[in-house]
Amino acid sequence: MDEEGLRKRKGEDKGREDRQSIQSDEPQTTNLQKQAKPFSPAVGLISGICMIVGTIIGSGIFVSPKSVLANVEAVGPCLTVWAACGVLATLGALCFAELGTMITKSGGEYPYLMEAFGPIPAFLFSWTSLLVTKPTSFAIICLSFAEYASAPFYPGCDPPKAVIKCLAAAAIVVITIVNSLSVKLGSYLQNFLTAAKMIIVTIIIVSGIVLLAQGKTENFQDSFKDSKISISSLSLAFYNGLWAYDGWNQLNYITEELKNPYRNLPLSIIIGIPLVTVCYVLMNISYFTVMTSTELLQSQAVAVTFGDRVLYPASWIVPLFVAFSTIGSANGTCFTAGRLVYVAGREGHMLKVLSYISVRRLTPAPAIMFYAAIALIYIIPGDIDTLINYFSFAVWIFYGLTVFALIVMRFTRKELRRPVKVPIIIPVIVTLVSIVLVLAPIISAPELAYLYCILFILSGLIVYALFVHFKFDWPQKISKPITMHLQMLLEVVPAEEVPK
Repeated sequence: MDEEGLRKRKGEDKGREDRQSIQSDEPQTTNLQKQAKPFSPAVGLISGICMIVGTIIGSGIFVSPKSVLANVEAVGPCLTVWAACGVLATLGALCFAELGTMITKSGGEYPYLMEAFGPIPAFLFSWTSLLVTKPTSFAIICLSFAEYASAPFYPGCDPPKAVIKCLAAAAIVVITIVNSLSVKLGSYLQNFLTAAKMIIVTIIIVSGIVLLAQGKTENFQDSFKDSKISISSLSLAFYNGLWAYDGWNQLNYITEELKNPYRNLPLSIIIGIPLVTVCYVLMNISYFTVMTSTELLQSQAVAVTFGDRVLYPASWIVPLFVAFSTIGSANGTCFTAGRLVYVAGREGHMLKVLSYISVRRLTPAPAIMFYAAIALIYIIPGDIDTLINYFSFAVWIFYGLTVFALIVMRFTRKELRRPVKVPIIIPVIVTLVSIVLVLAPIISAPELAYLYCILFILSGLIVYALFVHFKFDWPQKISKPITMHLQMLLEVVPAEEVPK
């Protein structure tokens, strides 16, 4: 064959390899992978603070006040629980700051559990997050959005459950489509919705301060009278309060993307979470300036009732901006959904296709679609309070285990550099509180949901044995053709491998 014919033959072979690369189950070197590089540092101090504040403030402060009050039944304990939740979130985040600056890998709790206890607890965390905590969070936020979005159309009564669930499902589908189509579009949407979120928070706080200045303080007199305090009621109140603070550990999911993480991670936490705590306490005070405890418990949507009484005839602003706030939290949850799967897939602990990236859009489309599918299942049978208790129970098992890992590594991994080192009493307190939060509801008010949750977490051991540890041939034979067909259907390939 002459030289020109040989060049043509090589060109044809290369073209065939490029066309077939998407069908391979093993990582291939493609043009996409040159663009889909591992994360690079791009988040500074201000962005870190905004990410913490923007992630935490979402649906919780508009949904949880009613549930927190229902468990303690008085204004004083209710405000105390909100402040205590902020303190606990700050202490937990400081423990995570030490972990994040000691082990500078993205993925939240996953790399810390891997380092302290090995692959099995780390896998159980990713298994539970993938199928319980992350999709449940997505479902709760979208149900909250649906409640507030539908409330103005049903004045004086609760919206029908079917309407709420259909609207929540529509929100999940729209957010999934947006984040699957474009990273930039999802980012722009998040920036707009975060701004809207802070507008409604400011309106409620300023209105409350004005009302307090006018002497609206009657609902704060004898604020601890008729309170119902028990370990069980306090635990459930903390569950609902801490749900509103959930997101305090979000910066640890993107540690590899932080500029100067040794400085910016702890500073973002020390500034961001106390700022959120002040906002939450002031917002609850604002609610109580216009509503008694009984009226707040009877309200179908707390912020809507507040708007009707304070901002009339512009009360429509409140449900509109609360809807923006909740949909913003849902978008943020979906936007960051690929991080945990990316890291777990990197360790070989997840189905490969869930850590793949779209060829055309450069988005983690399989992970986002999977989260959406599971979230749609959760909105069918569950109401918001049940889902929050289910979520909080599962998530605090791993929060406690992760903080305990910090204590363990103080003795087992003394050689690791610790740019941020918190006093040992802080992780001890957080671990003990986590144990109380997990065990108290089971002992004082046992429900089958908690047992199902534990059994589900432990069922991950079976999956780990089959797919990760023993790597039997038959699961591989089943997963390879599924992965190949999903790659072709979704047009996705693996991201570029991290250099060793």
